[in-house]
Amino acid sequence: MLPHRLTWRSLAASKGWYDPESGTPFRFCDAYCPSDPLLRRICDARVWSVYRRAAPSQLFTADYIRSKPGAKPYPLAITPDKRLSVADVFALIRDHYEGTEFDMTRGVDAGPYGAPLRWRPLKWKVDGVDYAWDRPISTQQTAFSSLTQSRARLPDPIGGLLWFGMDDSYTTCYVPFYCGIDAVAKSFTAGSIERYSPESAWWVFNLAANYANLKYSFMVPELQAAQKDIESTLLALQPAVEKTAVDLAAADPSLMTRYLTDYSAMHAESTVGRWRALTEHLITRYNDGYIRNEQGTHTEVGYPEGWLRRVIKERPEQYRLPAEKAARE
Repeated sequence: MLPHRLTWRSLAASKGWYDPESGTPFRFCDAYCPSDPLLRRICDARVWSVYRRAAPSQLFTADYIRSKPGAKPYPLAITPDKRLSVADVFALIRDHYEGTEFDMTRGVDAGPYGAPLRWRPLKWKVDGVDYAWDRPISTQQTAFSSLTQSRARLPDPIGGLLWFGMDDSYTTCYVPFYCGIDAVAKSFTAGSIERYSPESAWWVFNLAANYANLKYSFMVPELQAAQKDIESTLLALQPAVEKTAVDLAAADPSLMTRYLTDYSAMHAESTVGRWRALTEHLITRYNDGYIRNEQGTHTEVGYPEGWLRRVIKERPEQYRLPAEKAARE
């Protein structure tokens, strides 16, 4: 809270962050967090990617991200081209700029297996020149993410719904927690970042994501298949679950509370259980750089040719085998 009669505008003026005599309208962000090339790259780019996907008809360009002269900041809010579903928003918060010039799954910085992960610090310097990694909407440092539904047509305990996911949004699985519940799934209340625990939902999802980083383009699709299966099932069940909850709310609100609590906890715990099993599968199948098939045979997959060409370009003679003349008969 600001002191009485002190406004954000007057405070900025007193600090020298805004000149009331300049004739320029006061903008909170300009006064308290002035934009610069780094912030545009690691913050505004995320806004641009949501906007360009939600409203492609508005033709948002990346000029502002690249700090091109005259480029204007993105608006505070937009109207999507169409009504967004829950699944649409899941996709938006799993964005790595795929399909754009900033696609983080491409290039030498993505490694041999197309990982859209860039380790911090985000800003770095080589030969006196400043550089910065792109920072996507979905980052590996995410502790948790959520999507909320607020629907006035339903009773509050049912109309308010939190879709919650632990760890990285790209590799997590969102599960529903209704406002009307009176307890949370145990694994979602357990654990500390200071110590690994297989009983903690966060550590279960974190372990799967970190192991998948070793061979990203191979393992992440397996996580996504499970993710799609679970989330699509939960979304399909939602209308029937909520109809039952509405009926129970009219007959006995306490039964509604128990029903929603049990439903939310059951699916949260079953999802965590499936992720534990999936992690065990990944560790077994992708062991020591091999890929093990259902028959138990280990296959060597090596590296993509494009990446090998980069290795050769950097060290053209390091790995070359000398050609030998064929032995005389």
